Amino acid sequence: MTVALRVSRGVLAVVIVVAVLGAGIYAGVYFLLRRAEPLVMAEQCVVRTPQGERVLDIEQARISAIIATVAERRRLPERAVQIAYATAIQESKLLNLPYGDRDSLGVFQQRPSQGWGTKKQLLDPVYATRRFFAELEKVKGYQRMPIEEAAQAVQRSADGSAYATHEEDAEILAAAFTGRVPRAVHCTYPAKATPAPARVDEARRLLTRTLGAAGSRALVTERSTGGTGVRVAANGRRGWLIASFAVAHAQEYGIAHVRLGGVMWRAEAGDDGWTSSGGATRRSEAAATGVVARAAGRSARGGGAARLRAAARP
Repeated sequence: MTVALRVSRGVLAVVIVVAVLGAGIYAGVYFLLRRAEPLVMAEQCVVRTPQGERVLDIEQARISAIIATVAERRRLPERAVQIAYATAIQESKLLNLPYGDRDSLGVFQQRPSQGWGTKKQLLDPVYATRRFFAELEKVKGYQRMPIEEAAQAVQRSADGSAYATHEEDAEILAAAFTGRVPRAVHCTYPAKATPAPARVDEARRLLTRTLGAAGSRALVTERSTGGTGVRVAANGRRGWLIASFAVAHAQEYGIAHVRLGGVMWRAEAGDDGWTSSGGATRRSEAAATGVVARAAGRSARGGGAARLRAAARP
């Protein structure tokens, strides 16, 4: 009886120890996972205006910036940009799709068989945007039309009423990417373990294609603690148009920061948005890492902004 009791007590002690250890391990793993959660940095761009906030995939932001700068070169009003955005959101979710209904392609789902251009041309967002605006400019009184009627006059799709559902999105994006609302666009994405050299010259060439000769002088290369960035050599609305373009293309071209006047967006802390570019904001590497982690955690959890969901690719 005594031996059995001793064995039972021994087994009970082992069970208690195992349970305590298990609880401790569970708590430790849970704590580490909670601490690690903010380190998952979202890859996205946030567009914030007084009218509302939208979250874009980075490709969607790049195409939005191309549409806005092409419109600027053609001296088109903001309403034209809104119509283009509503159309592109409906047709492709602002993505350069290599497929579509029948032979439709690209951002605006234009068809080679209908005379819009070759397949190669229509998969170039700059060309596709120029063709869209060229047709829109032929529509008499398009600025006064309901957005769906203006878009349908260009696209001649099966159901033109669908464009109207994207009007608010289009208005928010147009206010931001045309530069009317300053500091409206910022992007976040994980840093590469071995960053590639910045390709500012390539960014300038693309901006020159969309904006014209002024694009070649609009981005001035400069260095910062984070790497090679650019200073926007323009002010006011046009300056913010160019700054939004540069931020949207920063990941593609390895641009570490974009500076306009006294404020700066930095890739290493992208979710901080536009902050003072003075010496007081230059953080140590350790401090910057902590801020980026916390900011990335906010982005990864999504916030309250509506998102333009990307269409599924094959």
